[in-house]
Order: sequence, then structure tokens, then C-alpha cells
Amino acid sequence: MDRYEQVTELARRRGIMWPAFELYGGAAGFYDYGPLGALLKRKIEDTWRRFFVIGEGFAEIEAPTIGVEGIFAASGHLSGFSDPLTECQECKEVYRADHLIKHIVEVPDALSNEEIGRIIHENDIFCPECGGELSEIYEFNLMFKTTIGPGSTHPGYLRPETAQGMFINFPRLLRYFRDALPFGAVQIGKSYRNEISPRQGVIRLREFTQAEAEVFIDPRDKTHPRFPEVSDLTLRLYSQEAQERGVIDEMTLEDAVKRGIIAHQMLAYYVARTYQFLMAVGVAPERMRFRQHKADEMAHYAADCWDAEVLLERLGWIEIVGIADRTDYDLKSHMTHSQAKLTVFVPYAEPKLRQRLVVKPDMKALGPRFKGKAKAVAEALKSLDEEGLKGDVICVVVEGETVTIERDLVSFEVVEEAIRGEEVIPHVIEPSFGIDRIIYTVLDHSYSQEEVDGESRAVLRFIPAMAPLQVAVLPLMDRPELAQPAEALLQAFRREGIMAEYDTSGSIGRRYRRNDEVGTPFCVTIDYETIEEATVTIRDRDSMGQVRVPKESVVEIVSALVKGEVEFLDAGRPEEST
Repeated sequence: MDRYEQVTELARRRGIMWPAFELYGGAAGFYDYGPLGALLKRKIEDTWRRFFVIGEGFAEIEAPTIGVEGIFAASGHLSGFSDPLTECQECKEVYRADHLIKHIVEVPDALSNEEIGRIIHENDIFCPECGGELSEIYEFNLMFKTTIGPGSTHPGYLRPETAQGMFINFPRLLRYFRDALPFGAVQIGKSYRNEISPRQGVIRLREFTQAEAEVFIDPRDKTHPRFPEVSDLTLRLYSQEAQERGVIDEMTLEDAVKRGIIAHQMLAYYVARTYQFLMAVGVAPERMRFRQHKADEMAHYAADCWDAEVLLERLGWIEIVGIADRTDYDLKSHMTHSQAKLTVFVPYAEPKLRQRLVVKPDMKALGPRFKGKAKAVAEALKSLDEEGLKGDVICVVVEGETVTIERDLVSFEVVEEAIRGEEVIPHVIEPSFGIDRIIYTVLDHSYSQEEVDGESRAVLRFIPAMAPLQVAVLPLMDRPELAQPAEALLQAFRREGIMAEYDTSGSIGRRYRRNDEVGTPFCVTIDYETIEEATVTIRDRDSMGQVRVPKESVVEIVSALVKGEVEFLDAGRPEEST
């Protein structure tokens, strides 16, 4: 088995994730998280909240997962959210056409259907299943459609992303943040895409979890006040230019911004925070890079876009996060479709003085003359510039008719006024995280298979704080005199908020191996010395070393170990591992 199969098999066997609907034959693109997987997922989501809700001060909202049709007309999903399909004319298997040429073109999703079809034809590509001829390429919209209420007059769609919930709530969010930019809103929740042929486990799902932040900023200022905190961070950047050379560059974010590789500080800052989050949950830095979208794959509305990509043994480089400057595309589009005002009044640091022409028609004279048209005539006069107000007679066009007004019926003056700010449509910086892909990456990057004393040992080397189970309480034997203090210790761990498991099944060595396999960082063994000397043994997953510590101190010590406040060998006196 390769690494993918080993990780997937372990995840199924140990209750991390299972294919959904197995009782009824299953359906591709859906997975259940088992008891350990659900715990791991929540820890990753809560870590994300710690970075972006607590750390950045963003506001979390929760919007419906079903949206009305108008939302997706404005967002472009109705017209442009589709994939190119081709169908085998023999076995009728359906394929995503651009995936059939990935070994020929590095970024095939930037090609038109005609270009993909030409490459398939020129390279003699046939059905991977039976070798049959492939059909012409056609588009397939990936949204799940439904109806809201009885009948079919109110179509709705399962949301393909969480972002639109933040955009359509912009006016309320603006008021929540006291009408001041910048501010950020986030959502963690389910999204749905009717993927054509999801065959890569949780890498490509039809129902998946996204964690997205929409950061609304002043389009005239894309610096970030906290950029100095991350400017010296060195990252592996695969820019457009580096992709031409086929080499990943390592440079500081400050250099990347100064050289124009990353468009501006605001985008670079969220690239940095993305990196720090991925490190915090257990993604291996040497198997991570940030790839810039090429010019021909960059969305037409994006000023710049970078993907956090990870290297997986079978699947190669896979995107798990996208960080984009979406400019004002989304708010502008929703303004057009909804006719709502989605702008922000941004005050100037100092008021700006401006000269303005003020035109004053003599309404006492114009009213009786023009009657119902008098107001329209006055507005037409007010729209004239100084040149148009010269001469003895002034001409304006009202309702298609030219009207003349004597000069002495109109006065004007140039006044100076202080302009205190202007209305702007905010730009949006969007870091978008695929939680399910991140979970699989953490499993893959944490997994190791090694030989110990002639036996195979599978280990998930989770960061202790991220492990689904943080400590296993193991009585040496299943006897009442050992079980009683072990169960008391289990409850003490749980009261402290430490996720603890109790296990008496099998030999102590077998129980250690079971806990290594699910990533439990520490095991606490209760034996007869516990009764005689009031001490217990803490075993470390990674080194398999052991230390003996006082029973009354073990909860505090394990808590410090899980939080990374102490090193394992500092927890007590090292002893020989078993």
C-alpha cells in the first residue's frame, strides 16, 4: 500500500473518517467523520477561530446554506460556475475533461473547451475506463438546485461557497463595526458542489466545510498596520515568474512586497497568517508552498491570488487555501442586482477645500411661466457650468424641448466648501480554507510507519494540542485495585478539560500501539507502584520514553505537556522505555 492507502485505511479502521451511506451502498463525494475525526475537525476549526476571530477581531456569522436565485445571479455562479465534461460514447462514463490532460498541461482549467478538445484529440486520449471515444466537451453547472416552498416558482440553490453570506450582509456588518473600515467577517460551514467524478477521498467532496474570511478594506490604502509582525517571515513562494523557471523561491514577505511579487502588504499579511495557522495545526513546512495564480488563470476581478499548496505522495501538489484580492467585484455586482447601497463613507484625515458653482434660479418668475415644468427647468439650470450661464439668454433642454430663460432670472456664485470624505466601494481580501483538505493533509503529514523490535508501528504524530485524544489512562491490568485509581485519574483529566481515554483491553504494549496509531501523545500507566508509592508512569508517543511522576501532579504535568509549556524529559526522571 502507498501512503494514501495507509492513511485512508487507518482513518476508516480507527474512527477518523468513513465513506458515507455505506449501509445503502455509498455515494462518491460524501464522508462521515467518526468519533476521532469529529474531534480533530473541531480542534482545527477552533484553532482557525483563534487565529481569525480572536486574533484578528473578525466577526463570525452564520448564514443559511440555501440561497435564493438572485444571490447567485449576482455572484456569477448561475452563468459561470461550471466544469467542462466529456462522456465516453461506449461505456457512458462521464469525466471532467480538463483532468484528462493534467499530465500534458500544468494548469488545464485555464483553457477553453475548444483548446481542451484539441489537446485530447491531438494526444489520442480515450476513455480511461474502457478506451472508448470521448464526446464533444460541454459545460455542467456544479450547483445543487432546489425549490423554496411548494411548486417551482421560487428556485433556490445549495451554496457553493460561504462567501456570499458575508457580502449580502455587508450593510449590517458595516453598522456592527460602527461604519469604519477595515473590518472582517468570517463563516465556518458547509458548502456544496455537484462534482462530476470525486475520486480522491476528502480532497474532492460534494459536501464540504469551508472557513472563509472576507476582509473589507479601503481601496486607496492596502497597507496593513500589523505587517511588521510578519515582514521578516521567510516563505516558499512559487510566483508567476518562478513557475516559468520551475523553481520555488524562498524570501521574506517584505522582499516579496517590495519587489512586487505579492501585490501589497494586506495580501502578504494574510498569506503569513495562513502559513502560521497551517503550521499550528500540523502541516509540514517543507511540504508546503504558496503558488501565485498565473495570468491566464487569474480571475478577471482579482488583483492578485495565491494558493497554499501541500505535497501529498499520491496526489502531488494540492491547493488547501486560496488568498485573493477580489477588489470591489462582489459588492459592486450585488449593488447592481439588488439596487442596495453597499458603499462606505471614508473620512479624510484633513478636510479638503473645494470650489463649487451654486446656481440660483428665480423660482418666483419661473413658476408662473413654466408651471409643472418649473422644477425640471430649475434642475437643468443648476446642472450648467459657468460657461453655460454666460450671455443675455440661457438655453436648456427640458423633456426634449429647448427652453430659453433671460439671464437676469438666474444668479450664480462660486463658493468654497470643506469636503470631509468620500463614498467608496470597499475592496475585499479573501482567505478561503478547505477544512476537509486540511484535515487529510494533517493526517498525511503526521503519519509514519516504522519498525520497533521487529514489529511494525504506525504513528500519527499530531501536535499534542491538536490530537483528538490527548492522554490515555491505562491500568497495567484489569483488576479492581488498579482500575479504581485509574478511573479516578480519568475523571480528574476530564475535569481539567483534557480529552482522555480509558483502555484495559489487551497487553500494555498493544494498548500503547493502539494509542500511537490514533495519535494520542501521552499514556499514563497505573501499576502497583501507584498503590505503594503514589506515582504513575507517563509515556511519550514520539520517543516512547517514560518518566515516573507523583500521582497528585500528573494532571498538571500532562496539561503542561499538551500545551507545549514543558518538554517531555522535563516532566520527571527519564526511565528506560518498554
